[in-house]
Amino acid sequence: MSKSKIYPSFADAVADIPDGSTIGFGGFAVVGMPINLYEALSKQGAKGLTCVSNGTRGGSTMPSDAPTMEWLIRNDQVKKVICSFTAPTRASQKLVFSEYYEKGLIDAELVPQGTLAERMRAAGAGIPAFYTPAAVGTELAEGRETRVFNGREYLLEEALPLDYAFIRAYQADAFGNLRFRRSQRNFNPLMAMAARVTIVEVEEDILPVGAIDPDDVHLPGIFVHRMVKIPPPPEGWWPQRPAEIAKLEADRNAR
Repeated sequence: MSKSKIYPSFADAVADIPDGSTIGFGGFAVVGMPINLYEALSKQGAKGLTCVSNGTRGGSTMPSDAPTMEWLIRNDQVKKVICSFTAPTRASQKLVFSEYYEKGLIDAELVPQGTLAERMRAAGAGIPAFYTPAAVGTELAEGRETRVFNGREYLLEEALPLDYAFIRAYQADAFGNLRFRRSQRNFNPLMAMAARVTIVEVEEDILPVGAIDPDDVHLPGIFVHRMVKIPPPPEGWWPQRPAEIAKLEADRNAR
């Protein structure tokens, strides 16, 4: 009998993550961020992590006390960040990452957003490297291999495999077949395919196998290894679940 992919808690799901792991964190700004897994990993305490994400924090609408990569950085758990945005979205905003980077306490690799996505897609597809026109002629291309195809210069980029992927999904069945809600389908599927172990926080109740129509599956369960159902948030805590967000928006629009 196969082992269940459903774990009783986020702490259990991240308990065996070792020091030095490379972890992808899904989400684009606020949407699809695995905030419960961020919190669990910060309590678990693994050190020397390489963190792969769109940015080092959520969007400007996220409360400052919401769990993000900043929790891991403050805990001195992060050795390196690979991301597309290292600067804040507003000049008045100060990132924890910036403070640590300027002090030489953390390393960073800046990767164009499309290239970051393609590096993980390539890893999931078994493609070791590819050429892209992105970043050609910039500081990011200095000292790196380029080739000319049909008169245009391209930069060689290597695939980006992950030890773990932390992602968030709207629905799941017991095998791990996932459905994402709207723009949750950003980096989440790509990271899952690039990872050796994918851990998912699920918004709705985890359904029996077969309850999700195959045509509605956004990520097959073969890529998913661990899942935890997100418990209802405390009153007033961010983020509310999608149904609660929709109700809040409807109430506001009705005023």
